[in-house]
Amino acid sequence: MRTVEEYQNGVMISTSTQNISWEILRHTRNEELKATDHWALSDRIITDEQRDYRIMLRDLPSDFPGDDANDASDHWNANPRPEGA
Repeated sequence: MRTVEEYQNGVMISTSTQNISWEILRHTRNEELKATDHWALSDRIITDEQRDYRIMLRDLPSDFPGDDANDASDHWNANPRPEGA
């Protein structure tokens, strides 16, 4: 479990606890990979940042083995989608 703080206009408006499951994380990750598939088309030039982001997404389950998907979710949040993509 971890604490999640929600902010609005720089002011914390609520806190809650949440536990991310691998099922939810994999589903969300798969949707993000689908949304960024066009980056890797053969007629496009993929940036290093875009490539690294997609590699990070693909590797989440193997980089964070075990039952705790919270660490993988935190890692993803620390590595957001590249700007302008």
